[in-house]
Amino acid sequence: MKVSIITSCYNRKATIGGAIESVLAQDYPDIEHIIVDGASTDGSLEKICSYGERIAKVISEPDSGMYEAINKGIRAATGDVVGLLHSDDFFYDGHVVSHIVARMKETGADFLYGNGLFVDGVNTDKVVRNWIGGTYRTWKVRHGWLPLHPTCYIKRDVMARRGLYNETYKIAADSDFLLRYLMGGDLTVAYLDEYIVRMRMGGLSTDNARRKQMWKEDIRVYHSHGINPVMAKIEKMMWKVPQFVKAKFM
Repeated sequence: MKVSIITSCYNRKATIGGAIESVLAQDYPDIEHIIVDGASTDGSLEKICSYGERIAKVISEPDSGMYEAINKGIRAATGDVVGLLHSDDFFYDGHVVSHIVARMKETGADFLYGNGLFVDGVNTDKVVRNWIGGTYRTWKVRHGWLPLHPTCYIKRDVMARRGLYNETYKIAADSDFLLRYLMGGDLTVAYLDEYIVRMRMGGLSTDNARRKQMWKEDIRVYHSHGINPVMAKIEKMMWKVPQFVKAKFM
């Protein structure tokens, strides 16, 4: 089973190397790492290219944002399974991909997700949020629960049928994407109760300056899926409370 990992990048010279190194450190042999750079101006592309052929594909051209970049990467992918690793993030350890593949083979999953850690942007050993995915249920999805987006691995043929990210959303396209895939209950979904990724706080959805825009986009997403948006937003926040509490004890 070939795994394609898509990394979108724009002006992330300080962190892109860590993301790349964590892919190279995986013990699973059949990984296709695709990096889509939005024509960075800070030396990110030079950093990426320094890895040469150890990166399967590099695309560098202007884009309208992260989700256009991710869609480009998915269209270029040739793997059986597709997952994301953002340029600020890195895998929890070197066994992540091999454990994902083993669990997908064991369960016949179309869609797999796991656990993740939000960490301090500078001190990545400091855990800010401990996101334990928990079991998948369609009723939970309808009440604000979604798996952590960068822990999700999906068969590429399923993505071809369900469609990619809606680029009219600049922050909440991942929520729309996950709702489209998980609300129907018709996919085989597996939970891997292991940490998959460490995410630096300060990305699009964790930057306080963007929270207002995220709120508006979330309301639009829930409306489009026939979900009461205000109730869903409240429930979404309630699902997050235990993540911060658990982080205090790590």
